[in-house]
Amino acid sequence: MSQMQEAPMQSHFYTLTHYPDGLPERELFALETQTLPELADGEVRIRNHWLSVDPYMRGRMSGRRTYIAPFELGKPMEGGAIGEVIASSHPTVKTGDTVSHMGGWRDIAQLPGDSVTPLPNNSQVPEQAYLGVLGMPGMTAWTGLNLIAECKASDTVLVSAASGAVGSLAVQLAKAKGCHVVGIAGAAHKLAWLESLGVEPVSYRDRSAQELSDAIMLASPDGIDVYFENVGGICLEAALSQLNDGARIALCGMIDSYNAKTPTPGPGNLSQLIARKAKIQGFIVADHWASYRYFLNEVTPQIAEGKLDYKETICEGLESTPDAFLALFEGGNTGKMLVKLI
Repeated sequence: MSQMQEAPMQSHFYTLTHYPDGLPERELFALETQTLPELADGEVRIRNHWLSVDPYMRGRMSGRRTYIAPFELGKPMEGGAIGEVIASSHPTVKTGDTVSHMGGWRDIAQLPGDSVTPLPNNSQVPEQAYLGVLGMPGMTAWTGLNLIAECKASDTVLVSAASGAVGSLAVQLAKAKGCHVVGIAGAAHKLAWLESLGVEPVSYRDRSAQELSDAIMLASPDGIDVYFENVGGICLEAALSQLNDGARIALCGMIDSYNAKTPTPGPGNLSQLIARKAKIQGFIVADHWASYRYFLNEVTPQIAEGKLDYKETICEGLESTPDAFLALFEGGNTGKMLVKLI
């Protein structure tokens, strides 16, 4: 057991001052300071290097329990993070280990050692990749395609938010299977990136659901077998119109409605699910984490060998964390949104 008690150390962290109605205001994120207590038996202290901000965190700001408990007002917020253990009273987590954990939205985290995961010893992959392409977003893409949609080489695949952290890996995993892939995105540089990956890019900007449906049909005249849904709204309505018989929809997220102040109406063409004998299934990646090692075994070599392209949007400094989070809802990221602390 390695235990090191240092002089009192302060942790700077974000809390919520109130639960937002609609898009959160920057002012509801309060930066606070706490002097950390001495390590209890089994605890570790971590200096965070990287923080993750993700759309699902908006649901934790509702004050209501969904599939995960809400953030508590005035208490340190949580999120994925990677850092170095700087003190440990845990039998197997050692000082100097690089670990992933859920003590994000802060610079120094003090947590039970059993709740952190040492990163694989892989110098070919940067540590922050385990928050993105090799972390929860990558695992989400792999799970949705393989375990939920049962994607196969003969399928035509449509992905919304295709240039984001999840969507950009989903389109590439589908391409690697030999699928024809269509990706929905907005900004011109995102569409260009998708095209460079061999994906048929489709813009949703300034289009009605019918116009988007027509654009999808042009990009995929033979229809859609698998739809990986990250957005909802007009994207879902447009996709439903292009489904083939027996199509499968993996419902990962619906970011279009996360900040809605009133209930968002559903698509007017849900009957397409009946006409096309299609399946739609929502999923939470945490329920499938037992398969994480299979995901790593498949995807890590492709990342190390440069066969999969991934992008990161990086904000600097703890103070930028709320702004990085809010930018997710304005299309401010290409690939994974990260906050770099060190």
